[in-house]
Amino acid sequence: MSNDDDRDAVDRLFDQSPPTLGATEVAERLGVSAKSVYAWLKDGLIPGYKIGTTWFVIRDELKDTLRKGANKKRDTGPVLVIRPEIIQGD
Repeated sequence: MSNDDDRDAVDRLFDQSPPTLGATEVAERLGVSAKSVYAWLKDGLIPGYKIGTTWFVIRDELKDTLRKGANKKRDTGPVLVIRPEIIQGD
């Protein structure tokens, strides 16, 4: 049995959500407009399925996508030190 400590913010965001969501429900959960969600669906930024004119999103696929897109501190890579050449006069 899992407790709240085992769940992340994404799990808590979708508490009590059904396994499939409409674009309006996704928009409400994420605090954005339905228009934004439809654009993300059309552009493939979030996973979804379209039947006729109706989009639906599988909750767990969306949660996985949100986790993969989370901002994380990135390694800055190697440090490059540039030293100007010393030009010696004759």
